[in-house]
Amino acid sequence: MKRVIVGLSGGVDSSVAAYLLKEQGLEVIGLFMKNWHDDSVTISNECPWLEDSNDALLVAEKLGIPFQTVDLSEQYKERIVNYMFNEYENGRTPNPDVLCNREIKFDVFMKIALSLGADYVATGHYCRKGEIEVDGKKMYQLLAGKDDNKDQSYFLCQLSQEQLSKALFPIGELTKPQVREIAMQLDLVTAEKKDSQGLCFIGKVRLPEFLQQQLQPKEGIIVEIEANHPIYSVERPVFNSLEEELIYDSTPIKYSPEMGKTVGKHQGAHYFTIGQRKGLNVGGTKEALFIIATDVNNNVIYTGQGHQHPGLFRKALKVMPSETHWIREDLTLKKGETMEVKARIRYRQELQKATLHQFDSGLYVQFKELQSAITEGQFVAWNIEDELVGSGVIS
Repeated sequence: MKRVIVGLSGGVDSSVAAYLLKEQGLEVIGLFMKNWHDDSVTISNECPWLEDSNDALLVAEKLGIPFQTVDLSEQYKERIVNYMFNEYENGRTPNPDVLCNREIKFDVFMKIALSLGADYVATGHYCRKGEIEVDGKKMYQLLAGKDDNKDQSYFLCQLSQEQLSKALFPIGELTKPQVREIAMQLDLVTAEKKDSQGLCFIGKVRLPEFLQQQLQPKEGIIVEIEANHPIYSVERPVFNSLEEELIYDSTPIKYSPEMGKTVGKHQGAHYFTIGQRKGLNVGGTKEALFIIATDVNNNVIYTGQGHQHPGLFRKALKVMPSETHWIREDLTLKKGETMEVKARIRYRQELQKATLHQFDSGLYVQFKELQSAITEGQFVAWNIEDELVGSGVIS
């Protein structure tokens, strides 16, 4: 009998995942990961992980499966929290959820599961796994979940063949309402529980407060750049090569304070991200101010009015060679090759038509339409049909 260990998070998705596996006749063990216990930064005095681990325990009892808790807070701090601080400090915006899957759930956690004799690790992600043969070799596919509204394959965009080979996604064929329905019928304590928000596993943490523990506030200016600034109507140069053109299109505009007017002050450029509009506390503009660029070296934030401001849009982005990741290793592009894909630069974004171009200097993703708020440090993921084949960090 195959043994599978389910990461029971205390939410409805993983609860139903465990039930479905048991129905399939597998030996199921529930494991709750405790990844955080610094109570100084949770928003309220309730302790989310305690409540969650308790719910996970109740679910395991109801389903009649063994249950235990593992404390991964050391590894979590080392691999996720420190990485986040580091990225923010360098003016990049990390995606802890993607990292958490690659580094914690499907690495540290998976190793523990395998040491407990598990054949597979299962999670409550809305995605599916496929299998094909390429040149006589088995290849695993990461496919979109059936629920268009909840497809979470993006969060798993950094998984490897090795990790996928041991992963199961029992609810990938279901929609969220169907999952809730099953949980109601089973009378599970998690049936009507709201979806968790906030950082993967840390609980209800406010990001700025979390960052302030490590990154010292320092006052700087907020500059507004007019939408009709000449920088936006500069004539396109004549390019000698496609690579030159892609470099040009993927390079963010460099702003300086004298290009606009100072409209306010902030407490540290490293707390802010491109496309953000909340938390600026600048009033009196006709339309809302959006962040179009941050300069952490000079501690300046650049903003523009309205979500159609030209400073928000770009046609291409670059991924460094060391940060390019192919789930489907057999599709890896060689120098000079291109590939038509559909890509997204954030979770929940509709897939966008794009072309990948591989050069020695890196991989360029060239979009058909202009993209708003391409953000350094976030992940771009690319699909062929409903298969996510690769991803990379936006540089």
